[in-house]
Amino acid sequence: MSSLQQARFLASAATVRDFPPQAGPELVFAGRSNVGKSSALNALAGRKRLAFASKTPGRTQTINFFELGGGGRLADLPGYGHARAPKALRATWDKLIGGYLTGRGTLVGIVVLMDARRPLTAQDRQFLEWLRPVAAERLVLLSKADKLARAARANALAATRAALAQASMPAQVILFSSKSGEGVAEARALLEGWLKNKKPPEKGN
Repeated sequence: MSSLQQARFLASAATVRDFPPQAGPELVFAGRSNVGKSSALNALAGRKRLAFASKTPGRTQTINFFELGGGGRLADLPGYGHARAPKALRATWDKLIGGYLTGRGTLVGIVVLMDARRPLTAQDRQFLEWLRPVAAERLVLLSKADKLARAARANALAATRAALAQASMPAQVILFSSKSGEGVAEARALLEGWLKNKKPPEKGN
């Protein structure tokens, strides 16, 4: 059984002060509201209800932490880019997420979910820009790939890889569907490899 398949809920943090102490390698999941992040987490963990999707996009206001097998951790960030959220609430989210990304020395991998039908939106690009100084591996999962025909999936994958390379935003990109299972095993194996590295990359590398 993989580390991800041994995931269990640890804590929710509404402020930086609520973060659990750093311990072991950590993965973080991020994505726009309603992009399928909770479904992706459940698929990677092989569980139905590890992560819960809110019926109201943009409602989640905490970072949820999970213990993984082998001493690793996983952090699930609130969805970003929800236009209907009040300005003050969006500012609170920015402070929470920024505090996590800049202060978590055990972070080894960042997973960003993007809708395969609409990858690299303005909000996605803004978030990726925010990540530039963060020393961690990147993985982009193009979610809901099952909703595209084969040619469209291939085009979305190629276009996203090309756009990231052009913007000097190195990241691995995988087509992903929690419904069909496409990309689940590939993504899980990649993340397990990052966790087994055990040593977070040095900042500035």
